[in-house]
Amino acid sequence: MDLSRAAAAALDDADPLAGFRSRFAGVDDGLLYMDGNSLGRLPVETPAAVARVVEEEWGRGLVGSWSSWVEQSRRIGDVLAAGVLGARPGEVLVADTTSVDLYKLLVAGADARPGRDVLVCCADDFPTDRYIVAGVAQARGMTVREVDAHIDTGLDLDVLTAALDERVAVVVLSQVAYRSGALVDLAEVTRLARDAGALVLWDLSHAAGAVPADLTAAGADLAVGCTYKYLNGGPGAPAFLYVRQELQEQLRQPIWGWFGQRDQFDMGTAYDPADGVDRFAVGTPPVVAMAAVEVGARLTAEAGIGRLAAKGQALTGLLVALADAWLAGDGVTVASPREAARRGSHVSLAHPQAWQLTQALVDRGVVPDFRTPDRLRLGPAPLYTRFVDVWDAMDRLRTVLAEGAHHGYPTARRRVT
Repeated sequence: MDLSRAAAAALDDADPLAGFRSRFAGVDDGLLYMDGNSLGRLPVETPAAVARVVEEEWGRGLVGSWSSWVEQSRRIGDVLAAGVLGARPGEVLVADTTSVDLYKLLVAGADARPGRDVLVCCADDFPTDRYIVAGVAQARGMTVREVDAHIDTGLDLDVLTAALDERVAVVVLSQVAYRSGALVDLAEVTRLARDAGALVLWDLSHAAGAVPADLTAAGADLAVGCTYKYLNGGPGAPAFLYVRQELQEQLRQPIWGWFGQRDQFDMGTAYDPADGVDRFAVGTPPVVAMAAVEVGARLTAEAGIGRLAAKGQALTGLLVALADAWLAGDGVTVASPREAARRGSHVSLAHPQAWQLTQALVDRGVVPDFRTPDRLRLGPAPLYTRFVDVWDAMDRLRTVLAEGAHHGYPTARRRVT
């Protein structure tokens, strides 16, 4: 593999997604942004879309704009379903936060499996997922079965299979591991759980917009995910949830709000859940924030999840090759799956002073992030990251290591999200 910068530039010249870079703000400011798996860049169209909602729909339309606002959750959900998630119309809703959506679907799923008293999750999954599983289990008198996963290579399906039996109600897993980027076989896990009579609730937060989910083809039951990473919906943007069409009428979520009520404006005295995916809504959607989500969702769908996934594999493949060639002698090891088909769109590098390396890179115009215990995480988002960006970021990292510049940074860690 040619690891020269000229070869990276040639990949950019041949990139079918190259035109999307100009549709994001700040891409030419010299910053090498390698944290798209935490917070995506700002699409150029977003400020105008938000201003239109604020100035026209709210400022002049006032309550008359409700007719379009009440359709936001389903409208954007259908964009994500068709263009990003491989789902059918009416299966995806944008509402609430990832944590709230996870809670709603987990309780609904557990209720749909009466007589089963075990929830399964991954011991190395994102903390909020494990916390919510633990909280639901405690409230319901259930047991949590945490399956071990390798910190670098992810979940072993044989280990998961051993944890599945007639007591398991719901399995909660991430398609892409937040720390290492390890990719789980969504279809195979769904099959294994179904054979055991359990439902699977997927967290797609580190996958949506970067790798295919193909929820319909996989027969997936339930899923949630955030919109502010690869979907570029902005900080704190509302999340999405997915419920397979055949399950929608069987499930009743625990937060009975008026947006999930049939004929909501009739203001009925008793709660009667709406048909379809609308029953998983709760309250008034965050209208202004949803405008930003819609821009990001449509951009992602336009690019095409297949092309995004292919470029993500190529970007991270270059990153792994450069790490092997340049950094191994300085104690850096690749802490993510090496096979492209088993990796999402981010890579972790292990080093005893990963925290200090992270800070040294930030001071040199590279933005990665840090994950415990000793991981430098790099997330080149395929919509706007170039191959030369990856090359330059890794070049600066090898310079930091060669000069020992990271030794001057304190070990104290700031809070990271």
